[in-house]
Amino acid sequence: MLLLDQVRTLLREHDDPHHLERPANFDLDTSRDCFARLVSTLEERFGPSCSSGMGQDASFYGVINVPAGVTGLGRPLRVAMSNFGNYFVTAKVVVGEGAPCGEAGLTEEFVTWLDGVCAAVACTFVPSELLWEPYDGPSVLEAHRDEELVAALVAAGEAAEEEDDDEELGKAYWHDRYFEYM
Repeated sequence: MLLLDQVRTLLREHDDPHHLERPANFDLDTSRDCFARLVSTLEERFGPSCSSGMGQDASFYGVINVPAGVTGLGRPLRVAMSNFGNYFVTAKVVVGEGAPCGEAGLTEEFVTWLDGVCAAVACTFVPSELLWEPYDGPSVLEAHRDEELVAALVAAGEAAEEEDDDEELGKAYWHDRYFEYM
């Protein structure tokens, strides 16, 4: 397993503000093959009930959903592969509809297993703790645009400045850069 500082460095190295959805050297065939191997390995462990979907207009390639009944965690599991970084991969336990997800429910055994799978298929496992660090890279993400829009509306007199500004307004996280719609 790579050290957190090594993975953090990779996140920064692969952040290209001119290519938000996929890197300039994106290879569809290689991506398709890598994702298929990831799906196949998860199906070997959890059975054919896994489902996968591709991302469109997104910085992630695809998501693999593992139903609660086969995870051993009592909750569904979601594994996502980014288009970047020789394929960053992350996993999270789905808490509920509209509720936050997290790595908290993942077992150490599963994280170690997934990290080994990622190494075998030439991906990099990124722990969610890194993905929820504030984004400080060069790309302009949707959260930054929201802050700019509100400031422009206030300046134009179209909106009032709120006393209780939403603390999340304008905040972006590394997850937003590599595993969200763009």
